[in-house]
Amino acid sequence: MSVSSHTDTHSTSVPSASSASAHATGVADSGRWSTRRIAVYALFVALSMAVSFIEFPLIPGVPWLKYDPSGIVCLMAGFAYGPAAAVLVSVLGFVPHVFADPWGSLMAIAVALAMSVPAALVYRRLRTRRGALIGIIAGAVAALVVAIIGNLLVTPIYADMTVEQVAAMIVPALLPFNLAKLAVHGVVTFLIYKPISNLLNR
Repeated sequence: MSVSSHTDTHSTSVPSASSASAHATGVADSGRWSTRRIAVYALFVALSMAVSFIEFPLIPGVPWLKYDPSGIVCLMAGFAYGPAAAVLVSVLGFVPHVFADPWGSLMAIAVALAMSVPAALVYRRLRTRRGALIGIIAGAVAALVVAIIGNLLVTPIYADMTVEQVAAMIVPALLPFNLAKLAVHGVVTFLIYKPISNLLNR
């Protein structure tokens, strides 16, 4: 009788294959961190880095205000894997620019975070097209506020401009540019997020 009891106790302590796999990757595939998910995060970061170098002006007369599509990648990461992924891609995606343009990179990271994290939080709670739309709008409003305030605070530090000069540019330049930029981010993301999510889930 005592031998049987010892055998039962020993058998229940042996980990299953699935738990061993989960331990090897840190967290099970259903959790936040799996080998596959880390690989996908790395792909998102690499893509964000690559497209951040694709820059072109959106508003005539202000060629120094340039659009890049990296914000779309940040939104896609947030929709696919949640706000933690949005933070990771938003920050790491601009690492190549930090040393050459630290203040501009700080602004870009802040706007990307303000756009992608609220959108991801909303979509995590309401995983429908309506939830995606609400999330994109909420993120765009937050990002617009961050962009304007950030320009007022940061631009005078590294540009030869006063706060008053920057404020005078809000209506004719900064507001139209950021509205156009965030609109492009939102429309493209809304059109492609579902096919991309389905592809990632295969």
